[in-house]
Amino acid sequence: MPGVQPVTSLTERRKAQTQLEISRRAAELFSARGASSVTAEQIAAAAGIGLRTFYRYFRTKEDSVAPLLAGGVTGWIAHLGDPAAPADETVGQALERATRQALTPSEYPTEEMLEWTRGLLRTVHDEPDLRAVWLRVQHDSEEALVEALTPLMGPDADPLTVRLVAAAANAAMRIAVETWAASDAPVTGPEGPAELAVGCMRRLVDQANARNLEND
Repeated sequence: MPGVQPVTSLTERRKAQTQLEISRRAAELFSARGASSVTAEQIAAAAGIGLRTFYRYFRTKEDSVAPLLAGGVTGWIAHLGDPAAPADETVGQALERATRQALTPSEYPTEEMLEWTRGLLRTVHDEPDLRAVWLRVQHDSEEALVEALTPLMGPDADPLTVRLVAAAANAAMRIAVETWAASDAPVTGPEGPAELAVGCMRRLVDQANARNLEND
């Protein structure tokens, strides 16, 4: 999965930091001007690197925002598998907890990073190549979510059910973040992305339960 990954060596940490810095600068430029009006040279200059170095990390200018877009996803998955989580936590509770942790401003993500993501997502729909990156991040997120949910749902869980839960949760997160990004809502509070995403997940569960009652 693209984005911020667990790293062990000093070289890997420096590489991850450089990738994220490039991603932040690209997000700032794309948000202000639109991706079509920004060049790879401009992103490299804003990040304080040469163009050759830029292309050592990213194939295209649009690819350079993948670490920022995927960073929240990576955090979401990591929080979901937190060994310090309550032993009796349900899958739904785990998803809500991890969602709040991933979308509430902290050391990571910071409020500034969430605002960068907001600006970036506002340009996604008008930039086909940028949207392709966002959709790829979402695909990778769903695949990673399947792996994270499998142990939480137990060894007897039907693989198809696990995939359906992962797809539904991932869609709820995506819709919530896109809805928040399109608004002027604050980063925190009941209208922030964390509570909006939790609300989307609860609505999904409520709709499923209502459908089950109708079929009984």
